[in-house]
Amino acid sequence: MITTGAAAENAVPAVLDVADATGDGALAEPVWPWKDAPIRTLLQRIHQLQDERAQGFRKLEEGHRQYLRSGPHYDFPGYRKTVHEVTQAFAAASREVLAVEAELAGPRAQPLLAGHVRSLQQLEQTRLATVALLQLMGTPELTGQEDTERMQQLKMKVIKTMEAISEVLQDLRFDAESAE
Repeated sequence: MITTGAAAENAVPAVLDVADATGDGALAEPVWPWKDAPIRTLLQRIHQLQDERAQGFRKLEEGHRQYLRSGPHYDFPGYRKTVHEVTQAFAAASREVLAVEAELAGPRAQPLLAGHVRSLQQLEQTRLATVALLQLMGTPELTGQEDTERMQQLKMKVIKTMEAISEVLQDLRFDAESAE
């Protein structure tokens, strides 16, 4: 999701897979490229992943708008492709966030920071599920059954969830400064 140029400029590398030491070409466990990196570097990666998630949500929203505009013969395959791409990106980001959480909870012995990362992950799951439900409720097939009050509640839930994500990110930043 992040552009190639922007990725090169941002200092923190992504998790890489490497060939098994036996030489049979099988993939080993992912390498943790910043195993001994400072906590600050781990948190930079969390922020990069959050930026990637934000881009994913924008792509998902744009894909849904394009789908709705493609009527009366809706381009569902195009929308499904967008959803699949975003889902894959979110899954990759989640795996990496969980790896950072495990690193903070285990070897780094930073349970407070790990708890913030876990909260962030849970809030992002809530946000994604809510956005997906909103998009489903806004599809033409369900327009006649549209529940505007329920949709407003869901929109408010997305807003509140985003506010909670911002608060967790602030807490994470503040507590990380105290931990170093």
